[in-house]
Amino acid sequence: MIRAAIYGLGRWGNRLLESVRESDKIRITTGISRDPSRHAELAQRAGIRIVNSYAGVLKNPDIDAVVLTTPHSQHCAQVVQAAAAGKHVFVEKPFTLTRKTAERAIDACRQANVTLALGFNRRFSPAFVEMVRRIEAGEIGEVVHVEGQNSGPTGHSLKAGNWRATRKEAPGGGMTARGIHALDCMIRIAGPVTRVYARSQKRALAPEVDMDDTTALLLDFARGASGCLTAVFVTGDYWRVAAMGTKGWLESRSDTELVFRGLTGAPQRSPFEAIDKERAELEAFADAIAAGRRFLVPPEAMVNGIAVLESIEKSSARGKPIEIS
Repeated sequence: MIRAAIYGLGRWGNRLLESVRESDKIRITTGISRDPSRHAELAQRAGIRIVNSYAGVLKNPDIDAVVLTTPHSQHCAQVVQAAAAGKHVFVEKPFTLTRKTAERAIDACRQANVTLALGFNRRFSPAFVEMVRRIEAGEIGEVVHVEGQNSGPTGHSLKAGNWRATRKEAPGGGMTARGIHALDCMIRIAGPVTRVYARSQKRALAPEVDMDDTTALLLDFARGASGCLTAVFVTGDYWRVAAMGTKGWLESRSDTELVFRGLTGAPQRSPFEAIDKERAELEAFADAIAAGRRFLVPPEAMVNGIAVLESIEKSSARGKPIEIS
């Protein structure tokens, strides 16, 4: 059983905490907050203790790992600190906000020989797992193009002063909260991105919310495929990942349905049972620790995704594509 502490007790921190309440692989025993008194009800309900010192948790021999759901710009320093203390690390996406800090955090974990995991829960979606299996089995032939979409109404609920509502923490608008999930799926299918051509703009958010809300990318991938990715932060929920190949296409619009269409014939729909993706990813983290192997999302994919994220505002401002080495 991996004993973990979670830093960040907002909505998503609570979701992760609840997801592993019944797990026999990982247990969150401690929460970290600047003001533990605000979370007294949570502490009682979840049976955890809440402290205000991250440094104190890192010194605690009864803690094996930390789960970070903190502001994006803090991730690198917190990962480096945890690695130095010999703690395994699970970080919510986005990993960091720059390629340089992503590489620094990965190097720290590698040198300390601790497991590093990144919270891309969509990798555990039953439909996506099957999609990857069928692509790798050659069912749609050579992948020539991939598409991603992760949009929704989140932007309408943002308030001035919330760290998520700032350009510093959310470059590329909805990409940090939503689009980066679809990007990771696309990287899993088509390999690393080598070129980004972005258009990111603010169309509908309130004046006091300093971030874009409509972001679109054209992408080139190392294996030769092209791609397009959109994240709109002020519309209805919409998730889609599709791969077009020389023998047909596969498309997922939810965790529980996959659609295939070959060169002839009607589309074929495959249904799946829903799972708790957050429990799955945290238990995969625990399994990786126990086995001494790396997590499902490899370090090179972590870095590549952040290199794309970092390129969005540069490309959009210049009106030119950005090459990624």
